[in-house]
Amino acid sequence: MKSNFGNNSPVLNLYNKSNLKSKIDTQLLYGENFRVIKKISNWKKIRIERDGYTGFIKGKKFSYPIQANFKVSVLKAKLFSKPNIKKSLNKFLTYDSRLKVNEKKGKFAKFENYWIKKSDIKKINFKSKDLFKDIKKFKNIKYLWGGKSYRGIDCSALVQVCLNQNNRYCPRDSKDQEKYFKKKIQLKNIRKNDIIFWKGHVAVALSQKKLIHAYGPMKKVVIMNIDKTIKKIYKTARLKVTSIRRV
Repeated sequence: MKSNFGNNSPVLNLYNKSNLKSKIDTQLLYGENFRVIKKISNWKKIRIERDGYTGFIKGKKFSYPIQANFKVSVLKAKLFSKPNIKKSLNKFLTYDSRLKVNEKKGKFAKFENYWIKKSDIKKINFKSKDLFKDIKKFKNIKYLWGGKSYRGIDCSALVQVCLNQNNRYCPRDSKDQEKYFKKKIQLKNIRKNDIIFWKGHVAVALSQKKLIHAYGPMKKVVIMNIDKTIKKIYKTARLKVTSIRRV
């Protein structure tokens, strides 16, 4: 039995249990590959190839593992039925989706049966020196537990998708991210792109003064003052910063 597959849906929910009422732990983006561990009725327990996350997806037809050669580099990329600006579809791919482009024509690139603007994608091996260069694209995107897309995102996914876009490994959950990134920094030495951790929460410094995070209480991705945020989280949740890490 074939056990390796690729996700060919724009976004696919990964559930904690084989039940639609269970919580969504994370999502697979288009082009993310996974391995089926076992089948339970019309559910599959899987392990995501990129970060090792396990959970349950509802049974459907999936593609063979996708050997991507491009990735989506904009927050929300529109799809087209033909390489023509007038042939747009009500379909979109989110940031860091992975594609196997097999044809180019004018300003468009083709994957599977769809076309996408070449300006919305980058080659798979493209890396920016600024690892969080794109993070502000998510400003005002709604907070969604388990979310990884323009439709909604959580705090640790915001960190993960930006690093994944730059071909850097990053665990899915904040507690694992804190363990993975070893270099500890004191608050007085914080600089752009340092990662700030609390128990169950994470933010990214934009400068010595500002941070960005998917913040549950405000129900969206917001930019805030670092010192004020630290005080606010302690006041409302009684949580102190556990560490600051440099990637």
